[in-house]
Amino acid sequence: MDYNRIVVCRGGGDLATGIIHRLAKAGLQVVCLESERPSSIRRQVCFSEAVYDGEMYVDGMKAVRVKNMEDILTAWQKREVPVLIDPKGEWIEELKPVAVVDAIIAKKNLGTYKDMAPLTIGVGPGFTAGSDVDVVIESMRGHNLGRVITKGAAIANTGIPGKVGGYDKERVIHASGAGYMKNISKIGDLVEKGQIIAEIYEDLSMTGEGVPVKATLNGILRGLIRTGYHVSKGFKIADIDPRKEELENCFTISDKARCIAGSVLEVICGKLMEENSSLFLGRNPDEA
Repeated sequence: MDYNRIVVCRGGGDLATGIIHRLAKAGLQVVCLESERPSSIRRQVCFSEAVYDGEMYVDGMKAVRVKNMEDILTAWQKREVPVLIDPKGEWIEELKPVAVVDAIIAKKNLGTYKDMAPLTIGVGPGFTAGSDVDVVIESMRGHNLGRVITKGAAIANTGIPGKVGGYDKERVIHASGAGYMKNISKIGDLVEKGQIIAEIYEDLSMTGEGVPVKATLNGILRGLIRTGYHVSKGFKIADIDPRKEELENCFTISDKARCIAGSVLEVICGKLMEENSSLFLGRNPDEA
């Protein structure tokens, strides 16, 4: 007796990647849906990078950009994660997943609704459990991180990042103006407050004088949006970890992502048990 193990994850950023990694390790067939130009900051731990580079490895798992169902099936056979460019979720109807997870982390719902699948999960603020999705997973750092919410919403976005190493808003850098990014530093570099880590240019030729992007504190450059990406004023472009001894964290799935991923897996396993109880209870399905 077979059962539906397909899960669609909307988004391929660092939190979504943690979720995808956990679900795939648990034996589920996961498809990642991304936009044409992902804006991930922690690019070394984001399956979304496969959109640009064709493939991406995170914590020993490979994601590959795909275009059709044949590519998807091939990726699954190789235990790889297929990444589709599909910002509107048009592939969901064809894939018929048991669950859709919206981990875009847009702080608002960009088009996920309950009828998309037997189970819909929204990560973070912007969703209401029991209304537009079945379940919401809390994404705010603190005591409630990863809490499964079956009625209501997650904590509203405060605009202030969670505190790491004693710093919160100082560790995140936003663009001072619109333009194209040109990186000087790279993820994993040790930087000092005031150091120029990138420049923003008015046009893609990146000639003339760019607007400098300076480090806001001493630490490790944990995230930096890719060179050539066009940013708007106020757009999040970099992330610094003040804990200089935590270099490896730049290249591995975060504790926050793993916590959220565990909650998503819990909810999906509960749904699978509900729909396929004979498989989980060890009974012969023919005798059920």
